[in-house]
Amino acid sequence: MNISRAKPVVADASPSLQVKAKEKALPRLEDFLAQRDYVGATTLIKFMESASTPIPNTKEWLAYCHFHLGDYVGAHKMYTELVGGKEPMAQWHLYLACCQFCLGMYKEANESALKGPEDPNDPQHPDGLLKNRLLFHLSHKFNDEKRLMSYHQKLQDVIPDQLTLASIHYLRNHYQEAIDIYKKVQEDHPGFKALDVYIGLCYYKLDYYDVSQEVLETYLQSFPDSATTINLKACNHFRLFNGKAAEAELQSLQNMASSSFEYAQELIKHNLVVFRNGESALQVLPPLIDVLPEARLNLVIYFLREHELQEAHRLLKDLEPTTPQEYILKGVVNAALGQEEGSTEHLRLAQQYFQLVGGSASECDTIPGRQCMASCFFILKHFDDVLIYLNSIKDYFYGDDTFNYNFGQALASRSNKWKEAEEALLLVSSERLRREFTYLGTLARCYIMNRKPRLAWELYLKMETSSESFNLITLIANDCYKMGQFYYSCKAFDVLERLDPNPEFWKGKRGACVGVFQQIIAKQEPRDSLQEIIQLLRNTQDPAEEVDYIIGVMARWAKDNRVNVS
Repeated sequence: MNISRAKPVVADASPSLQVKAKEKALPRLEDFLAQRDYVGATTLIKFMESASTPIPNTKEWLAYCHFHLGDYVGAHKMYTELVGGKEPMAQWHLYLACCQFCLGMYKEANESALKGPEDPNDPQHPDGLLKNRLLFHLSHKFNDEKRLMSYHQKLQDVIPDQLTLASIHYLRNHYQEAIDIYKKVQEDHPGFKALDVYIGLCYYKLDYYDVSQEVLETYLQSFPDSATTINLKACNHFRLFNGKAAEAELQSLQNMASSSFEYAQELIKHNLVVFRNGESALQVLPPLIDVLPEARLNLVIYFLREHELQEAHRLLKDLEPTTPQEYILKGVVNAALGQEEGSTEHLRLAQQYFQLVGGSASECDTIPGRQCMASCFFILKHFDDVLIYLNSIKDYFYGDDTFNYNFGQALASRSNKWKEAEEALLLVSSERLRREFTYLGTLARCYIMNRKPRLAWELYLKMETSSESFNLITLIANDCYKMGQFYYSCKAFDVLERLDPNPEFWKGKRGACVGVFQQIIAKQEPRDSLQEIIQLLRNTQDPAEEVDYIIGVMARWAKDNRVNVS
């Protein structure tokens, strides 16, 4: 904004009077603005107004300060009053549009901007160029490609326009293109230190957190009080280290936010929830949903962690995804609902969202992009493809429970990967995940396939009686039988027979008992097991004649081989 004021004309005074006047002089508005102290500038403006010596264009300057403090509501109110006057200036409509844009009022911003100054192609008319830049951004918000390109063509080879182009590249996830523009401008104008922050943010988005950190340090040496930079540095620490390290970095920003950085308060509250792994999410995030776009996404993540799938789905139901993060979250929520409800429609949507991200040119070689392709193929049950993608990123997720859970399941789908599957599943530490039947069933099958049936049996013994424990003992009974591990198959079928007198369970138990007997004769099973097997057979009520015949054969062999089965 180009708001200027004429310097007051003062009469000549004697040297002594000039000294006294200088000693008593108030700070100048320009000094506050040069130091980015908009709170001080606002205080000065209001003081001068109360002293009946108002600064020219008071309301414009107050609106300007409110805008730069991030108080877009206050600035919006003042510009609304200005444009409602008798002879509103065209640029006031444009400045009002800027406030509306920052408040997410894109339709209103578009209407106000169109009333702004014309001549967007005249480099000498900066307000006209600002109008074009704002409409360029609004076209992106409206997802209007044709309109976007029309305003793109009107951009000039001037720094503000080039920076606007870079910001659109950033918003469209073209981070390398944005970096190229920023670096080119930086080469021509090495004094533009703020470009380090923009470049650092792009590297952050590209997951180059260490590179981002190096770039930010250069800027912080000159501006150690930059709220944006300190916050980004904290986010880098969160990615590189942990939440505690990030929170420590954010401490200095918390101190500043109480004074000159009012706009950072909401950002700090939001990020602290993330750094503290969702602590106070329900108190902090809901009011910020319409303030910070990430607040909605992080609240969805919180609901997913708490397994409140319907709440997560409600938040994203009407959201049209535009960023990879939004597509990924919609995919995860639909996948979780599809699995929970057995909904093929939710699974189909999830698979499409994952494929859109993983197959995109900007994301295909990123870690999230590869995770998405793995998830897409997982839903399609193409497990060979799943393993290709997960193997390429497993070094980044050694201690990640969800990754190890999915990796273990994918490995377990291949007949020659049981050992690796068991190792991956045992890395899962989350008690919630370890209680899930899918986890228990997959791990039990790995134990059996790796010839550790006793460990599978112990998984069942630790479970409380339920439909899931019935399903697990059924899996153990059948898989042990298939693998020739008849002793534990026999014990499992005996449990099933007592729970449900199904003739099929008797047949399985009978076959397993005979299998154990054969292994005892072949010296593949301890002789002591025979006594227990005979006792299990005696627990069977029907068919009595068949049971008596089998026990008779076993008893005669035991007598001939001096095995005590009494």
